[in-house]
Amino acid sequence: MEFEKIPTIPTADEILDRSLRRAAKNKKLKTNRDLANEDFVRSVYSSVYDKLSDSVQKFPNFDELSPFYTDIVNLLFSIDKIKHSLGAIQWAGEKVREVGGAYARQMRGAPDTNALRKQATARISSIVQQVDKDLKYLNEARNVLRKLPDIRPDEFTVVVAGYPNVGKSSFINLVSSATSEVAGYAFTTKRIIVGHHEVGRDRIQIVDTPGILDRPVEERNDIEQQALAAITNVADMILFIVDASECCGYSLEDQLKLMESIKEITKGVPLEVVINKSDMKGLEGYRNMSTATREGIHDVVALLREYLASSPKNLTARNQPENRE
Repeated sequence: MEFEKIPTIPTADEILDRSLRRAAKNKKLKTNRDLANEDFVRSVYSSVYDKLSDSVQKFPNFDELSPFYTDIVNLLFSIDKIKHSLGAIQWAGEKVREVGGAYARQMRGAPDTNALRKQATARISSIVQQVDKDLKYLNEARNVLRKLPDIRPDEFTVVVAGYPNVGKSSFINLVSSATSEVAGYAFTTKRIIVGHHEVGRDRIQIVDTPGILDRPVEERNDIEQQALAAITNVADMILFIVDASECCGYSLEDQLKLMESIKEITKGVPLEVVINKSDMKGLEGYRNMSTATREGIHDVVALLREYLASSPKNLTARNQPENRE
């Protein structure tokens, strides 16, 4: 995921301190005072420019984000504000190079290069300090965005829903081809689980969203409502898990009411109901499984594969040669 590649964004003071220390160290090696002052300025503005430019370039192109991540980033911060800060930092880098280069050229043959060196350093410092708030804002965004779960909209995605303790994470761990990824959800206090089930050249991406699809609509705050919209936009199917034994702490009636409310707000997305803990109590008229004994798990996986087979995201089907008579 592109967000993981964003490095820590230094503050204005950190950028200036590192650049000035490096330039001062190199200056000591010069015997000609005037050349040493010129090289000092060139070293400072080059180092500052490189650090500012690197901070900008390591952020992804927000115009190329998937709708899912566009929604999530706007939910957490503001893409427009991030772009504004990136633009301000890019401007500062260009301005530092312009000003520093002008002072370095002015030093050649100047009678007092010490004064020009001090002036150049002050101008460069002033420019960088102007974007300190932008640097801090981008680092705040970076610290949150890099922890977002890696959900790939190009893969067939099953979003698992249901009340807490019905066995959602157990199901994902059982059917995943590798260890499930657990990542922070910046808009809830919970942890999201993402598993993958390999099917030939394809993968079924299975997502559990604690705090989003595990309680009635009226109990969600505004941020969670927006997150719900983003999650359902990426879902190709919703698997609603019910605990008919009610050992989860929620009545069967309440669980089915939650299912109906989710079905209402996710119109257009197929929703399938599966009864878990069938070793304790099953329910006629539904698919039953037990994550404890693994009974019925194969049938549920087969259901997911059926949905994948008919999906436009099915790579295997897309690459099959057409039948020709």
